[in-house]
Amino acid sequence: MDHLAAAEEQIASQRLKQKLNEVNVAAQTHLAPVQDHVNFTLQKAYFRCAYECFDRSRRQEEITSCVENCSVPLSNAQQKFDNEMAHFQEKLNRSLMVCQDKYEAAKLQKKNGAMNDLVSCADHSIQESIQMLPLIAEKLKSSLFIGDRAL
Repeated sequence: MDHLAAAEEQIASQRLKQKLNEVNVAAQTHLAPVQDHVNFTLQKAYFRCAYECFDRSRRQEEITSCVENCSVPLSNAQQKFDNEMAHFQEKLNRSLMVCQDKYEAAKLQKKNGAMNDLVSCADHSIQESIQMLPLIAEKLKSSLFIGDRAL
């Protein structure tokens, strides 16, 4: 029976890894335009701005201050993106922990089908998270003033 349980856990673990990979693919798909905006549009603007700061008529302190000011939009955008992704990951982790807790309780009670319930619960949590990604992308686009035609 222990071999059967171990095999069942191995299969469930593989299924959960596949589901988590789905989240990563969906996140990359939905958030790629936002990340491209940050990585290319805002970085390009930063480097252009910083380049303009280097003027022989300016003192070193003025140049440094100018370059720092140029970095503010990029830094703010990256921070918004990182915060949103951290919040998303935290919510997903919490929902998966609930599934894990239910599974552990069912194992203690020796309930049949506990592993299937775990996989089903995790799948539900992951699907809900995936459904949130377009909303997160739109929220970020709005807060970063990214228009569809600008991408």
